[in-house]
Order: sequence, then structure tokens, then C-alpha cells
Amino acid sequence: MLYKLLLLPARLSIYFYCKKIIINKKEILNWKGPLLIAANHPNSFLDAIILSSIFKQPIYSLARGDAFAGKFYSKILQSLNMLPVYRVSEGVENLDHNYTTFNACQQLFKENKIVLIFSEGRCINEWHLRPLKKGTARLAVTAWTENVPLKIIPLGINYSSFRKFGKVVILNFGNTITRESIQEEFTSGKALNEFNSLLKNELQELVYEIKKGDTEKIKEIFGLNQNPLKKIVMFIPAVIGFLLHAPLYYAIVLFIKNRAKDHFDSILVGALFLFYPIYIVLLILIAFLISSSVYSALLFLLLPLTALSLLHFKQLAPKPDK
Repeated sequence: MLYKLLLLPARLSIYFYCKKIIINKKEILNWKGPLLIAANHPNSFLDAIILSSIFKQPIYSLARGDAFAGKFYSKILQSLNMLPVYRVSEGVENLDHNYTTFNACQQLFKENKIVLIFSEGRCINEWHLRPLKKGTARLAVTAWTENVPLKIIPLGINYSSFRKFGKVVILNFGNTITRESIQEEFTSGKALNEFNSLLKNELQELVYEIKKGDTEKIKEIFGLNQNPLKKIVMFIPAVIGFLLHAPLYYAIVLFIKNRAKDHFDSILVGALFLFYPIYIVLLILIAFLISSSVYSALLFLLLPLTALSLLHFKQLAPKPDK
């Protein structure tokens, strides 16, 4: 229920936070299950938010188990179509809960649903494919053993930046993996290794390998080129947008920048999602007290428009992560 309720606001938020989302195979966004999206994991829960906001069908995401601590948080996350996966570092006593999540995924496949798994198992802000865990292979092989016609679609998620808004996101979908793709017997452990090898080969073609600090390659891949004429035209509304939004934006940035680490982007988006409507109401209330309701209404329209101007202006003067 909460997933459906927040879907439209999430789509609007992503539109403001990401200047452009480039997708190589847009037809996949209309697919139905049983489908397992096997992706890399460069940017915490922002990866899942973006995919959930662009797919036509609901997506069930596997997330780190320690986020489900306590019944309250667990119920909220479950209502957002999230399922817990525990690592040894999050407590050996919790590993048995993975079987519950595993069985829940199999049931979702039987109901023709879509599940998202981050095959690397851990989020790190980098342009690099890390070694794959075997969870994706186990989900796929088990489904095929039970004659579920599961399809696995490899996905490379690529960001132009992990610390700045106005980013470009490139989603590269690969070739579908089906039960016919695996030659080994499903009852053999070799089937898991063959699957992982196949998935790794796919993802290596989809995830961009960029050395940290190579800003020229980032600009080239993500098309971050300056346009002097547009920059001049958008300068004034962008400055207005900066002045209006800087108090909220930088207050959040200052609070989380030394705490969030590889989750900075996701926490920033989540905080803006929660506090931006309140911020707008406060500014409109201040404008109403100072002037009149007419100016308050104009401010309501001005805020999102100037935010968009600032978003596009920043892309005309790009400063990629170093």
C-alpha cells in the first residue's frame, strides 16, 4: 500500500534530482514477471528507487538485513516491497531469515512478479564491477528446478556522480538469461558457477569501468558538455533557484556528508523527499505573512521551476566527482 502511495511522488523526485536517465532497452520497462533483475550496486537504495519509479510493474527489492531492525522499521520496509538479506557481519543468528526471504522470492516468481537483486551484495560508490555473490544464481536455479519460467535480465547502473544532484544515469540492460542458457545439471554446484560466469560476462559489458578522478572520461561517457548560449539564458533563474533552495539543501548536506559515506546520495534524496514539501509550505507561509496570497501562489509555482532551471544549469557547467 505504501509503495503505491509513494510511487508518484518518488517519480517526481527522481525527475528533479536526476537531469537525465538514459535507458538502452526501454521496452524492458513494460515487462512482466516472473523476472529477476540482476544489477550492480553503486548507489545504495537510490538504485532501487530509480528502478521502481520507471518500471510499469511493481518491483520487490532485496535489501541489507540490518535496515529491518525493529518491528516498526521492518513493517515500513516490507510495505515498500523490500525484503531483508542478512550477511555474516550483520549477525550469524540472522542468517536463517534468508531462507524466509528466499522462499518469498520463489513465491513472487510463481505470481509473475519482478524481483530486484544486487548481485555484488554490497554498495560501494565506484565505477567498477565487483565479484558476484551466489545469491542470484541460487534464486534462478531453484526457480528453474521448480519449473518456473524465470527470466534474468542483467543490468548495469551507471551514475555521472555520487555526490551531486543534476546527475545523468545510464541504465544498460543486457541479454536475457533463461534456463536454456545453462548447460550444467541444475542439481550440480557447477550450475551456479556457470550462471555466475555468464552473468559476470554480461555485467562487464554493461558497467562502465572508470578510474576515480578521470573526469574527462566521465564527461565523455555521460555527455556532460557545456553549452554557452543555454548557460547564459538559464543563469538568472538558476541563481534564483539556488538562493531559494540553498538553505534546505545545504542544511541536509552538512548534516549527512560525514555520516552517510556510500549512502550519501540515497539519504540526500530521501531527506529532500521528506522535507521539501514542508519547506515549500514554510516559504509560502512567510510570503503570505509578508505580502499577500497572490505572491504566495506565485512562489508555489516559482520554487519547482527554478529548481529545474538550477538542475539543468548545473549540467551545463558539470563538475563530476573526483
